[in-house]
Amino acid sequence: MAITALYKLKQNWLDAYNTSLKRIKLLIGTILIVAIINIMPSFFRSIETRNGPVLNDWVLAHLPAYDVSVPIFAIIWGMGLLMAVRAFYKPAICNTYIWTLVLVCIARFISLTLVTLDPPAGLIPLVDPLSSYFYGHAAITKDLFFSGHTSTMVLIYLNLEKRNDKIIAFIAAIAVMFLLLIQHIHYTLDVLAAPVIVYCLYRFVKVLDR
Repeated sequence: MAITALYKLKQNWLDAYNTSLKRIKLLIGTILIVAIINIMPSFFRSIETRNGPVLNDWVLAHLPAYDVSVPIFAIIWGMGLLMAVRAFYKPAICNTYIWTLVLVCIARFISLTLVTLDPPAGLIPLVDPLSSYFYGHAAITKDLFFSGHTSTMVLIYLNLEKRNDKIIAFIAAIAVMFLLLIQHIHYTLDVLAAPVIVYCLYRFVKVLDR
């Protein structure tokens, strides 16, 4: 049974990337992600030095601030693991996921450069030893518009295919959006804009894949 399963898995990967073009796209996408990860620490340190306005956010003004770092990252890393498992067994979704992630990261670099904001009142910094690498192990509070954590959850939801997976991912995304506001990490606008932007980029990648 194990040998049969391994053969089927190998065949899935061969079928998913059965042309040079598909293999090149996957390779280039992976290289770009690695490059982006290495750029992130210096980029986030640079935006942290800038000053901007504090928005008058009606929702945050009516929400008490609590440290909910543990449930936020438990959900994010749990859903990330589910996405990795599903992609491992159905490799065809890797290209769409990776290239949408590349475009989302580029879009965030642009939006964070153009939209300079100071953090919301009452912000409680997120604490997560895993993702702190991307921030250069520094406390980053001005990574605001648009929300990267929300983007990650929406991207996972869009790429999962099984009905039950999508239901879980949808609930998880809503939970993370709410928890980010509870911790006053983002303005409401940051959280609400992310799903719209990610969906548009996802559809763009899907069109190019046709």
